[in-house]
Amino acid sequence: MSTTAVAPLTIQDAEALVTAARHAAEASGVTVSVTVLDAGGHLLAFRRDDRAVLISGETSTRKAYTALQLNTPTADLVDAVQPGGPFHTLPTALDRPLLFIAGGVPVHRDGRLIGAIGVGGGAPEQDHGFASAAVRSLA
Repeated sequence: MSTTAVAPLTIQDAEALVTAARHAAEASGVTVSVTVLDAGGHLLAFRRDDRAVLISGETSTRKAYTALQLNTPTADLVDAVQPGGPFHTLPTALDRPLLFIAGGVPVHRDGRLIGAIGVGGGAPEQDHGFASAAVRSLA
């Protein structure tokens, strides 16, 4: 039985994701912070603009961790964390809590999870759009 290796998310990929998200945000007149993690949750690339809201850097990181840990866009989880929702009291083994606000998107290659991007600073729907556009640009 042979196993086909999947190319990991590289630093060059991560930098391309940051650039694509930043360009998408700037085209909309929004200043954002962007975090890219590899499949192990290690920081590969990060950008925080001094004009962005101070907490946007931590927000983008938490969004990326959430998307990575649950392997789903955080925009798809918003309803699940409302009181009474299935994730409302979800425990986590992470050293930081999960953040279920749109803007975190997992990155896949050949159908396998290889990392995640988180964008913070705009409205949740905007952040999701910027992150999604960046992931599409990698294809």
